Amino acid sequence: MDSLIYIFKSAGIVAWPLFASSIIAVALIIERLAFWFKVNRRQRRVVREVLQVYSQNPDSAIKKLQVNGDLPLARIFLEALELDSPNIEELRLALESGAQAEIPILKRFNTIFDTIISVAPLFGLLGTVLGLITTFGALKLGDAGGTNATGVTAGISEALISTALGLVVAIFTLLFANMFRGFYLQQIAYIQEAGGQLELLYRHRYEQLLRESKYAPTR
Repeated sequence: MDSLIYIFKSAGIVAWPLFASSIIAVALIIERLAFWFKVNRRQRRVVREVLQVYSQNPDSAIKKLQVNGDLPLARIFLEALELDSPNIEELRLALESGAQAEIPILKRFNTIFDTIISVAPLFGLLGTVLGLITTFGALKLGDAGGTNATGVTAGISEALISTALGLVVAIFTLLFANMFRGFYLQQIAYIQEAGGQLELLYRHRYEQLLRESKYAPTR
């Protein structure tokens, strides 16, 4: 703990924005980890069960989707299946619009992560400049005896530690941001795959209903 306090004090004024950036990054990373853990743990199972049930009992499939409405694909499927007897084109458009509506949720906080990744090294660079200013201010050229050794040491420490802290915050955030981007790309691919499967099932059911209504006896 003492060493952390020393590092924080040695980094100078830029330690505060770097500390704030790290707190924000950690909080958002925890939120995203919880979100993606929920999605990756439950969604494929729920979607698989819904697709299996839908061809025999669409109402049961819709009820299962409603129970799992906190999942992105469940909301996308409901957007389409809760329409009143849509044709195939209307179903496809509903799936596409539902997927577009989920994109901001899937990409949530990406802009903040990118900002922290870009700004943290700049804060570190600012600390380096301020540390060098302190160092040169403590130096008295041509008068070695008058040089403020404490000021020189403090300036060098500020320059090096602030740079290191800025890079640590940026690298830490970058690792998780790239992981979340990978999850997002996988999710988009799975949404397209599952949406195509639902569309095929609906097409088969829709055409079957058309045939039955065509050959139904009239009174």
